[in-house]
Amino acid sequence: MFRRRNGRKSNEQFIRFGDREIIISEGLHLSFWADISHRCMTATWPAFVGGAALVFVVFNAIFAWLYWIGNQPIANVPGGAYIDYLYFSIETLSTAGYGDMHPQTHYGHFIAAVELFTGIFSMSLMTGLIFSRFSRPNARLLFADNPVISNHDGKPSLMIRFANERHNVIANATAKLWLLRNVVTLEGQTHRRFYELPLTRSEHPALALSWTLYHTIDENSPFYQQTAKDLDATSTSLVVVVSGYDVVAAQTVHARRSYDHADILFGRSYVDILGPQADGRLRLDYGRFNETIEQA
Repeated sequence: MFRRRNGRKSNEQFIRFGDREIIISEGLHLSFWADISHRCMTATWPAFVGGAALVFVVFNAIFAWLYWIGNQPIANVPGGAYIDYLYFSIETLSTAGYGDMHPQTHYGHFIAAVELFTGIFSMSLMTGLIFSRFSRPNARLLFADNPVISNHDGKPSLMIRFANERHNVIANATAKLWLLRNVVTLEGQTHRRFYELPLTRSEHPALALSWTLYHTIDENSPFYQQTAKDLDATSTSLVVVVSGYDVVAAQTVHARRSYDHADILFGRSYVDILGPQADGRLRLDYGRFNETIEQA
């Protein structure tokens, strides 16, 4: 979500819809702590682990300083070195408590109590965040690189192929296909419109392998008599949304893929990836999943 591209500011936030980038941070001022839970859930794993490590170091450095400025609050600290107080702080914050160093004054006990509470609270919070990140439902669907337009059952059709990478069963899978394009109103204003494209089959009882969506291009279709230049002129893009019940995770999962108008291939169809082997069994070749051929 946060990127630096073409000289952009590093804190510039934007969303991509096909080939369009919409800057959504202009004039919006939110503090870092306004939605910290969402930030933790959407951060990449390196950023999440790095942030957690930074907070851990900062907390321990602060508490070590509080011990260090006291009058020998901790026993068995030779010379009162800051590094020894830092080690004691790490033991206390993590609730390890090896026992070789311990508070020996009221000041030391008070700071240790505050640090213990901070450690218990922060560890509980971190445990919850890590569990939420690992348990978050996520569909591993492989989408073809390009939608194609060619004849299917004698009718021109838009086709998009995707597959279940986990090869488990996604029960009651449903798919929706949306078209996004610019339209000019009678007042001369340009608006981005959304159109749901009807599919020949929008439901799958048990998605375990691959599934190809078909949208018939007839007089009622937004793709009717459209060429690649027409799609480019209106900045047309596609969005596929798939949801279903993962029987292994016992959760509802979702997946989404967007395509730019330049990704759509006219007059081509997908290569058949299902074929027989010498022993009579069927073989699914995902190595050719994105391949297309020109329709005769």
